[in-house]
Amino acid sequence: MSDTATPSVLFVCVHNAGRSQMAAAFLTHLAGDRVQVRSAGSAPAGTVNPAVVEAMAEVGIDIAAEAPKVLTVEAVQASDVVITMGCGDTCPVFPGKRYLDWQLPDPAGQAVEAVRPIRDEIEKRIRGLADEIAPVS
Repeated sequence: MSDTATPSVLFVCVHNAGRSQMAAAFLTHLAGDRVQVRSAGSAPAGTVNPAVVEAMAEVGIDIAAEAPKVLTVEAVQASDVVITMGCGDTCPVFPGKRYLDWQLPDPAGQAVEAVRPIRDEIEKRIRGLADEIAPVS
């Protein structure tokens, strides 16, 4: 089986410390090896938001070891679907890619109580995406 049979998704937000990390973790958790998952930020933070790590741990997904990554042109070119979350014009656009822009509140500086509804909305969207691009056969 070649890699081209596996859809790839790139999640992008500004700091790669919250929304894109949660989305990547949910898609990896739900779709496993049926999808190639990447996340990055246009201006990555030094660490993943601790409230985001805590909110994900509450649903049994450990992202404590994740680190924000810088967005590269190569990552975009290697992805079939690019999902942006508030990075606006800083996200590169290439022809032939499918782009989705998810308008979600930024969890930066928020307590875990404020992160939970963002987490739950991301999970809902990821479940729909996983069913669409990587259905369980």
